[in-house]
Amino acid sequence: MSGVKDGLLAHLATGTTEVARCWRVVRSDGTQYGFTDHDCALEFDGTVFKADTGLSASALSQVTGLAVDNAEAIGALSDASITEEDILAGRFDGATVEAWMVNWSDPENRILQFRGSFGELERQAGAFQVELRGLSEPMNRQEGRLYQSPCSAILGDKACKFDTKTPGYSAEQGADRIEEARVFVFEGLDSFEPRWFERGRITVLSGAAKGLVAVIKNDRYVGGERLVEIWEELRADIQPGDLLRLDPGCDKRMETCRLKFANIVNFQGFPDIPGDDWLTAYPARDAGTNNGGSLR
Repeated sequence: MSGVKDGLLAHLATGTTEVARCWRVVRSDGTQYGFTDHDCALEFDGTVFKADTGLSASALSQVTGLAVDNAEAIGALSDASITEEDILAGRFDGATVEAWMVNWSDPENRILQFRGSFGELERQAGAFQVELRGLSEPMNRQEGRLYQSPCSAILGDKACKFDTKTPGYSAEQGADRIEEARVFVFEGLDSFEPRWFERGRITVLSGAAKGLVAVIKNDRYVGGERLVEIWEELRADIQPGDLLRLDPGCDKRMETCRLKFANIVNFQGFPDIPGDDWLTAYPARDAGTNNGGSLR
């Protein structure tokens, strides 16, 4: 139990303990929550851990090596803490979480038992149950560059290096009409080429759905109106006039990188990689380009 303070060790050694669990949850938008299974609120590190939220946890399985730590947290849905609306909207997807063992009579004596993120989250009978994923979870993801024709970077990331806030590339405007919380209709947003925002992102900047982000499926003109369609409807109440940010899309082609973004120096693909038809072909004197000479 490395990292345990001497005070907590001495307290545990007495056999009569005053310990409680504390959980700190931080959403991707920075909103922070504190919970404890003690009967009174506790406070440390600038966080108030509330006692009336009904959050509890199953036994924590911690292992050595690179295996994934796992646990589950269970709690009641409450307007004062985690709400059903926020869960449905996806605001807790990927939230970071810390679990502490604390001497409730002296919170400075504590140990961090778990640090990770929210995994699969389920709602049932007025409560929620969430899987907790340890720090080794990202080790399951594929890393490194891919040897492929299209670009492997994401527009605006550290490999792409393009600033999506460059004037003339993005737009901030409220929709004039919204259909099925999935199709946003704009009037007057005609300074951008058709399909400019396709494959890009739409971010809600105001209203009840503020902070939600969706990927754009289609961007087209119909009858003088611009229709921007996302893949899935936003899971929160959104109204016409709510401020939206539309970021441009990229289809990963070298031509798009050069002509649309003038960013060819950071293109992360291999456009001249031979295709399968060339790899399976064999040389012949009367087969045109398959004569053993240069492809150029």
